[in-house]
Amino acid sequence: MITIVEAISKKSLTDYVKFPFSLYKNHSYWVPPLIKDELETFDKTKNPVFDNAEAYFYLAYRDGKIVGRMAAIINWEEVNILKKNKVRFGWWDVIDDVAVTKALLKKVYELGHKNNLEQVEGPVGFSNLDKVGIIVEGFDRPGNMITWYNYPYYKDHLEQLGFVKEKEFFESVFSFADVKEETFAKAAELIKTRYQLKTITFKNTNEILPYVDRMFELFNTTYARLASFVPISKKQQEYFKKKYIPFVNPEYIAFIEDKNGKVIAFSIVMPDFSEALQKAKGKLFPFGFYHLLKAKKHSKAVLFYLIGIEEEYQNKGVTALIFKHYYHVFKAKGIEHCNRTPELEENNAIHNLWKNFNSVVDRKRRTYSKSLLTSPI
Repeated sequence: MITIVEAISKKSLTDYVKFPFSLYKNHSYWVPPLIKDELETFDKTKNPVFDNAEAYFYLAYRDGKIVGRMAAIINWEEVNILKKNKVRFGWWDVIDDVAVTKALLKKVYELGHKNNLEQVEGPVGFSNLDKVGIIVEGFDRPGNMITWYNYPYYKDHLEQLGFVKEKEFFESVFSFADVKEETFAKAAELIKTRYQLKTITFKNTNEILPYVDRMFELFNTTYARLASFVPISKKQQEYFKKKYIPFVNPEYIAFIEDKNGKVIAFSIVMPDFSEALQKAKGKLFPFGFYHLLKAKKHSKAVLFYLIGIEEEYQNKGVTALIFKHYYHVFKAKGIEHCNRTPELEENNAIHNLWKNFNSVVDRKRRTYSKSLLTSPI
């Protein structure tokens, strides 16, 4: 018999966060989150996303043992602004038993029906800056700190329960050794002169902070055309600023300004913390902080986390300036591998940025959806 219990207390939420640690114990490719960071994400008094969203965290038990978890989420801005009558599910992990997934999804259906919503989609987080999708191709390499990893049977569970593909995301890799400076160096100088642009780079985190708000303004503008986009609020911006900026090397952030000092493009690259997080095993102390700091300074792989370009400049080669900056930074640091984090299948503007980099799609992930109009409670 499967019993579903809402995780409300600190202990039960900790059990919720720790369940994947047992499910993926000793798995070569699963990258554990930091337990403290996950708990803060779910803390309704600390995460500003709860100003416009609600979430319920469920654990599935069988014979007194946890066998699955799932969050049921409503992003009310998505419902009210985008008019998408949708309930979300996320942070889903489960043993290979479709009955457990079915029992967890029933709680999601109940939340949707209670609020007269018409569709369920997942796995997704609260907002566009959270993790998204299950892997459907490319299980044979580690995940990273901004994606979920999962077993192949997750896809089977959803399809057996009548879910269909909603969105597809591509992850790609390329070797830095294949990057040739001549493919963008000359163009960078021409574009810089023609449009009177300036590359803004940084030596320490304090220099970055005054630019972060301007970056989020541009992020909200450039990504708004995507059908699933919900703007990031000011409070959320402050939250993400504190959560992620300390993990980024200052030289891995670049901004492009026009002649009037307006930010027209930005890019954030992160060191690959996968191996460090695996060694940390969810904890910063006693040794986790050391492993993360070492990776920040010495990782030979990077993740292209976010890139945004004002629409007016998207076909004017502005990325040549960004790539020129990174080329010299990566060369000095001995970077060997570059990873592109999940990009929507429909986001052709992003895909076109990489046409000269010999990048290869090596992982696909997907969200699934189902109509609530035909799903029983």
